[in-house]
Amino acid sequence: MMRTAISPRFATSSLGRFVGVFVTRVSFSPAASSDPSREERDVLTRDDLVEVLAAITVTAPVRSDEVTPSTNATAVALAEAGEPEWTLVATAHQTEGKGRLGRSWSDVADASLLFSFVLRPELTPARTGLLSLLAGAEMANAIRATTGRRVTCKWPNDLILHDTKVGGVLLEASVVDAAVRYVVIGIGVNLEPPHDVPGAGGIGTAVGQRDLLRAFFTRFASAYTTADVAFPQRVRAAWLPMSSTVGQVVRATTVDGREVTGRAVGIDDFGSLLLSTDVGEARVTYGEVEHLGTG
Repeated sequence: MMRTAISPRFATSSLGRFVGVFVTRVSFSPAASSDPSREERDVLTRDDLVEVLAAITVTAPVRSDEVTPSTNATAVALAEAGEPEWTLVATAHQTEGKGRLGRSWSDVADASLLFSFVLRPELTPARTGLLSLLAGAEMANAIRATTGRRVTCKWPNDLILHDTKVGGVLLEASVVDAAVRYVVIGIGVNLEPPHDVPGAGGIGTAVGQRDLLRAFFTRFASAYTTADVAFPQRVRAAWLPMSSTVGQVVRATTVDGREVTGRAVGIDDFGSLLLSTDVGEARVTYGEVEHLGTG
């Protein structure tokens, strides 16, 4: 009997059973990659995605859509259909973008980097959340390297610039009999902030989407090896220097509604946030975190 689930720390909702998966093998119209109007705009083409994966010596199916409901939904369907690790989906605009905890994700068409990719990691289900932290850290690192903007990571999945949210990471995983079948990681980065979204910001348009995507995958792939016991340490080494949460006094609201207040001091081997409180150490595995300052 098949059971699907999501890492409890970082995803939004369980993956239901797919009926009539709509993609069994990626195929493209030639116009999808040669339309000059797409190339003149800063929109990722199929050729761009192939080039990005080639930079990490990977050949995998790619899909580039002008508009799609959700790149994560597409990538999940591809994973369910058996597509391999590193299968990559990108779009210029999402109509039903997903955020954490069942929220939506808004973007500006042609002014957001929006992509999802498939992994098939050798991790226990409890450790899949580490991949979300690693993805966030390496995207922050890539933005810094390509734009000079000091984007930071707010636990668990927000990308922050000058106290505004400029991006986020969404992880969805399928688990069967306590084994991870696949993980889908979706990332959205605002080049321009979406309208009428309080607290949203953008990183600007000085860097092209292809260059930013290549910078991300180059960094992520170099740290991705999950088969050895040192993977949690590599995630900590990547995430802690990018974190704007560690060192802050935070108020965390857990999934069962309890509030915990303490100073964030790090993450454990499963990606949980470690807090130093008046009554000892606390671990936050899921929920909302509010920064209260460093005092």
